[in-house]
Amino acid sequence: LERFHARQLRVSPHVLGHSKAHVGRVVAELVRAAKAQGLQPGPLALSLRGDFVRIGSAYEQHKVRSPDCFDILVPLRLPPHLEPQPRRADGLGPCGAFVCGLRARDGWTRRCRPFAEGFCVELQGRSHLSSGLVLRWFQGHLQRCLGAVRYRLQERCRVSLSACPGQPPTLHIVPCSDYVCCHISMAVRLIPAVPLGDALYLTALPPEGPHGPLAPEALWGLNASRQEQRLLGWLKEQAPAASCHLKCLQILKGLRDLRRHGLEEPFCSQWGRVLSSYLLKTALFSLLLQGPLEAWDERFLVERLEDLVLYLRDCLRKQVLMDFFLGNSSVPEAVALPRFLKEAAPVNLLSAFDGPTLDLVAFQLISTWIQAPHIIRMYSSPRYLRPVPAP
Repeated sequence: LERFHARQLRVSPHVLGHSKAHVGRVVAELVRAAKAQGLQPGPLALSLRGDFVRIGSAYEQHKVRSPDCFDILVPLRLPPHLEPQPRRADGLGPCGAFVCGLRARDGWTRRCRPFAEGFCVELQGRSHLSSGLVLRWFQGHLQRCLGAVRYRLQERCRVSLSACPGQPPTLHIVPCSDYVCCHISMAVRLIPAVPLGDALYLTALPPEGPHGPLAPEALWGLNASRQEQRLLGWLKEQAPAASCHLKCLQILKGLRDLRRHGLEEPFCSQWGRVLSSYLLKTALFSLLLQGPLEAWDERFLVERLEDLVLYLRDCLRKQVLMDFFLGNSSVPEAVALPRFLKEAAPVNLLSAFDGPTLDLVAFQLISTWIQAPHIIRMYSSPRYLRPVPAP
């Protein structure tokens, strides 16, 4: 396992640092240009707030294999007289989905109509902010601003923007000559986000199948990435200096990806969706707070990794793994949570999957752990180590 982590999973801090710095400079240029363009239409349209938020494994020290993919939240600014009012979309979409009503400080008037017609959908007799319309506006807005950025960055890199329906746009960065010593082409997913305050955001739900006639136009997901980063920071302070909790997460993600090569559709896709990186990270958070953090010293890597696998197996068999932040009263007090998260109804991350699928994933997970040395040897050839497209 140590050799597997060192040779195939561990990302060079030097390369990762260069990549993050380069991504930060390019995204800052694009966001600055997009914000300047957004000031022209007037106060009744969406605009960019002017900053961006780095999220995901590349910024949380559990990225695996190569620092070539990044996630960036791009906060939006609503017209000054409108405030978001999110609420659970119970019965209207997948578990944990939200709809976003809008409150006009002075009441809905004729001056609000252009914004409502451009970015809202009717739901239960009220206007709600449409994630689909916001996403399409965001894609077009960035595409129009790309020309200015491309000109300013032409000595550093080549940049382009691509988008799939219902998905956030992806910024592709190809460094030029010797500007970046590591010469890695990078893909940066730019995710439009509606700020709710307290470092919480609403982001568009990905179209992962039919969730009713309103999906994905009216539905949003709640993003608590900043709270996750705060928890990881607290755990780093409390755990031993040589803690293995992030290495356990990296190895489990690596084994999941290798095992995918031996599975056939449609179960191969279900395997990746059930054991998503977010679900694995949630299981790790839950397990870390169940016992003494001293037990996560690197000497006990194999024992803690086995504990994580067995904990996941039990969750899959019981068909229950609760979101770590929504309605969870056991989060350490040192990690201050917004009131909105504390009072939210708990969400079961496995509720979207049927029992037979979860039982089969649990069986394959234990099989993967038992056969880990064999699976690592079998699927570690260059043929299998090509990047797997993200679902």
